[in-house]
Amino acid sequence: MKENIKMLCCLLVISVSVFAQKDKIKEAQSLFDKGKSEESLAILTKTEYLILNAPDEDKSDYYFLKGNVLKDLALKNIDAANNFTLAAQSYQDVFLYENESGKFKSTVKANMALKDMKAGLVNGAMADFKAGKFKESSEKSYKVYLFDKKDTLNLYNAASSALNGKDYNTAITYYELLKKINYSGKGVLYLATNKKTKEEDAFLSPKAREYAIQQGTYEKPRTESVPSKKIEVNSNLAYSYLENKNYPKAEVVYNYVLELNPNYIDAYINLAYLKLQIKKDLMDQISSLGTSKAEMQKYDKLNATKDDVTRSAIPYLKKVLAIEPKNEDATKVLLGVYRSLDMTAEYNALKAGM
Repeated sequence: MKENIKMLCCLLVISVSVFAQKDKIKEAQSLFDKGKSEESLAILTKTEYLILNAPDEDKSDYYFLKGNVLKDLALKNIDAANNFTLAAQSYQDVFLYENESGKFKSTVKANMALKDMKAGLVNGAMADFKAGKFKESSEKSYKVYLFDKKDTLNLYNAASSALNGKDYNTAITYYELLKKINYSGKGVLYLATNKKTKEEDAFLSPKAREYAIQQGTYEKPRTESVPSKKIEVNSNLAYSYLENKNYPKAEVVYNYVLELNPNYIDAYINLAYLKLQIKKDLMDQISSLGTSKAEMQKYDKLNATKDDVTRSAIPYLKKVLAIEPKNEDATKVLLGVYRSLDMTAEYNALKAGM
């Protein structure tokens, strides 16, 4: 008898919990319908514990609404990158519980919402980039990449935004990942002009473009080849290491760039710049020394090293001038190097050839 009473009490508690949870979902839905997404989310967050013992159908309803609320916040640019991730997780829960229940009430809608949200976040990342909000742009692009790792262009955009925002640590992380997955960016763009906006849009395939043209909304189709970005990725990675004063890694990557293209002038110039930055660091050490015997010995050693490092920049600058004899930047830097090393004959010969 006592056990029956206990069981009855448990069932009553569960029933009350289910009804309370359904009421909260209705309240949250009402707020969401009124455009009050943040208030709706607050209710859903506070009552999430009630959903644990609910039927799978109710769990699906809860997570579908939560996904919609988070999606709305993301598309309104309210903590967009984070809310995008949380929305995607909620929609994944919809797929999980509807698969378990066998009743696919919201699966199609959730899938469409994910695609819509991805497109919105990509557009938001582009808008942030154009507005100079590189940190936000990078975060959004990376979140989209994590959601769909097959779309590696978003990782490339995340790295580019981080580089433009001078966040070299993040840029290094993303460019190294691009190297790891052997990203090239090489491909084909299927373009056509929107008759209404007069702007060119890209299509996923020639068939998709042809369908849009047949519908009468697009015209002037053209196809454009996209060259490999492998040199750009590695060059930007090397530059990020250089700006972080990680000279050994920067040198390794620049040398790899030259393996890809032995005539890549920027790599030679930056390798020369790298050597001269090391020289500058050595000069800073030298200027901080005192006049004790030990420090004077250290001075002689550092000074010799400084000259050797400076001298090592010469071959890179000469290579630039061999490829492009009238390169003013390389000429000016090489003249400065010759002067600092008292290489008068070389200085005069280069000066005379200007």
